[in-house]
Amino acid sequence: MSEISKILQKETLLHNDLVQLLSTKGEDMNTLFLHAQKVKEQFVGNKVYFRGLIELSNRCKKNCYYCGIRSGNPNIHRYFVDEQEVLNAVQYAHEKGFGSIVLQSGERNDKDFAETIERLLKKIMQLTNNEIGITLSLGEQDEETYARWRAAGAKRYLLRIEASNRDLYAKLHPQDHNYDHRLNCLQLLRKTDYQVGTGVMIGLPFQTLDDLAEDLLFFKTLDIDMCGMGPYIEHEETPLYQYRDQLLPKEERFLLSLKMVALLRILMKNVNIAATTAMQTLDPQGREKALRVGSNVIMPNLTPLKYRDDYLLYEDKPAQSETADETVQLLEEHIKAAGCQVAYFEHGDSQHYQLRK
Repeated sequence: MSEISKILQKETLLHNDLVQLLSTKGEDMNTLFLHAQKVKEQFVGNKVYFRGLIELSNRCKKNCYYCGIRSGNPNIHRYFVDEQEVLNAVQYAHEKGFGSIVLQSGERNDKDFAETIERLLKKIMQLTNNEIGITLSLGEQDEETYARWRAAGAKRYLLRIEASNRDLYAKLHPQDHNYDHRLNCLQLLRKTDYQVGTGVMIGLPFQTLDDLAEDLLFFKTLDIDMCGMGPYIEHEETPLYQYRDQLLPKEERFLLSLKMVALLRILMKNVNIAATTAMQTLDPQGREKALRVGSNVIMPNLTPLKYRDDYLLYEDKPAQSETADETVQLLEEHIKAAGCQVAYFEHGDSQHYQLRK
């Protein structure tokens, strides 16, 4: 038995184990991926859950150093998708058998935004006879707002930490960002009974394998129900772009991201893990490969085409001009090629959440 196989047989993986597994190449890396695949098959099976993604707005009060829609970028057109266009996208998802949708936007926490989302959630639930699952990714809010949105029909919430290392977090954000506040928001989401998700960027400037190992342990300590993470991809209109020469080559960043997905599946066997669009950006079969090693959620983009080029968090985002039908057809082919099947008409709630409850 190889050394990597011995590590994978351990009941509990420690920090040093994770660093060693993140360092694997060649046959050792394949051993890791195969092990993760078996864990996935045993605990979550081969079903893949669609979450129809609607990029609701690129208006953002945050000025994160890595993000293309940061408030300090003057070179993008700001938008908010018309309510009827949102409902049309939801109706498409519902009729096509998507179990869930995702509403994602830049971060705002003003009263008008909170009320707009609450009203929209109620209309979505009415339109779909309370049948569709709703995930929100709308940033930091107070407890009352989270509770109102939960009562209006949302059931999952993704709030990415981006980097669990405080020092690295500080390098990625202006001083008005507060690590402890973001962490508190994740606790409030748990308190208000969401399925709680978070995630990180992989392959950032200044980031080490030790950081990534700690990210995985952070997920486990926080006892998350779902995760969305993927490779860091630079955007030329951000402050972090000046460090692009320090980045790993794209193939290495992609493989490191795959290893993170595989290790999270091994660490937290029954959580939901997204195969993110950023994976596909670095590898045409990126999402398919992520499904093989641990992911079980995919988010087809249902944002109306006219808005998509204004929601570029990073460069070279794929499928910007694909219609919803084209996207779904291609994803079905990739999912089948990965040995999986789309679970139509199923919410695909986190087993981890259900057991925790």
